[in-house]
Amino acid sequence: MPVLNPAETALVVVLILCVLVGTLPVINTGLQFLLLPVHAFRNHYGKAAPHHPRIAVLIPAWNEALVLGPAIERLLQLEYPADRLRVFVIDDASTDDTPAVVAAKIEAHPGRVVHLRREQGGQGKAHTLNHGLDVVLADEWTEAVLIMDADVIFARDSLRKLSRHLADEKVGAVTAYIAEGSRDRNYLTRFIAIEYVIGQLSARRTQNVGGAVACLAGGAQLHSRANLEAIGGRIPTGTLAEDTMTTFEGQLKGRSMIFEPHAVVLAEEPRTIDSLWKQRLRWARGNVQLTSIYKRLWFRPSDQHNLGSFAFGLAWFTILLLPAFMLLAAAGMLALLLLHSDIAEFVFRFMWISAACIYLFSMLFAVQLDPRIGRQSWREALMFPGIGALLLMAIALFPRLFEDGLAALGLPLDDETRILWAIGFYLWGPISMLGIWLARAVEKLPGGRFFAGLLLYVCGYGSLLCAITVDSYIKEWRRADAAWIKTEKVGRVES
Repeated sequence: MPVLNPAETALVVVLILCVLVGTLPVINTGLQFLLLPVHAFRNHYGKAAPHHPRIAVLIPAWNEALVLGPAIERLLQLEYPADRLRVFVIDDASTDDTPAVVAAKIEAHPGRVVHLRREQGGQGKAHTLNHGLDVVLADEWTEAVLIMDADVIFARDSLRKLSRHLADEKVGAVTAYIAEGSRDRNYLTRFIAIEYVIGQLSARRTQNVGGAVACLAGGAQLHSRANLEAIGGRIPTGTLAEDTMTTFEGQLKGRSMIFEPHAVVLAEEPRTIDSLWKQRLRWARGNVQLTSIYKRLWFRPSDQHNLGSFAFGLAWFTILLLPAFMLLAAAGMLALLLLHSDIAEFVFRFMWISAACIYLFSMLFAVQLDPRIGRQSWREALMFPGIGALLLMAIALFPRLFEDGLAALGLPLDDETRILWAIGFYLWGPISMLGIWLARAVEKLPGGRFFAGLLLYVCGYGSLLCAITVDSYIKEWRRADAAWIKTEKVGRVES
């Protein structure tokens, strides 16, 4: 290895730091799963107690006739005192049979189901919910409010597991574990199921430990009356991430938000890349908006809340800036290759061996958090980073096998060929994102779903989320239309 002069040494150090910064999302995942066992000792269960406040359930509904009936019926069968639970369906000027479905439930369960009709619809979920909040908070009967989606199915014991945390007056809201629950799953819903295990059962448990929760799940969030009144009795309407903004505002008012992993709520998730893209684009744009709204919050610790902690900021920005981190790592690797190929190879191997160790540790941990998902989606857990990333991990671990394999195929590595392979390896992150854009484009073509699925398995589910985040950057920069887009649901959830 040739000796570097001081200037070259300094440049190499800077480039290595760029690569390390680019791997922060992987490092954060490892820290998340290392911290996860602490939740067994640091949680809110010691302050929870049997507690049954009078709950008004708000279900925003626009053309939900296919899914609304079973959701209401399951709510009324929950292990919760019947006289302390009322269901309010806020009908956002539906044009299908939603009013008829609600009328049938009112007749079957008099006094327990209420129909609130909005004549002007299409303003978004937050406006619809605020219509319902105006009604239920005007009634002293309401002691807590459960906000849910029209398609979700609550496990029978889920509501009492949520409500027990409200026995502590310092708790403002509790959220449940939203699990993918389609009875006719496909490859994409199985990937989503694994994502929810990682993003909820793991990440939100560690957020409980850290004392700062990023988001109350829109499909199942139980608020105390005091928490809603503290934030003005309204759901914020100035962002596409109204759930996250509501979560932040409650914590900024000094109340705790709790994730309850044992309260299970099943939901129907998108079955095509295009549908998932539209749903997650709204979420991603909302997070971009909130990052700006709360720009004076980040990395500023406070005695009132933990949203400004370093750990919470790291977790937030490793998701928000994941594509930028990926590009930074690729650029750093290419510059190292041009400057000093031996150092570049060492850093490449270190980076991907570390990624392999964290991936194996986290996935082996994750599939045990929800055994049902682990059994159904083990292939997607294995393929979560994508076949391309798995191959890079294998090459980093066993470089000699890669070289011997090429030699056996009559493709020995000379210096020029080695550099070309290295460029391809170092640029895999950006290449995989382009592959996902291609998958979305071909999905609508005849036979395109097969090729789209194949590309997703090759490029990885993480690259799909990265590509959507890049699109959110572009849409926000262009100030594109930010209308709230409803995800189509047709009643595939198994109860």
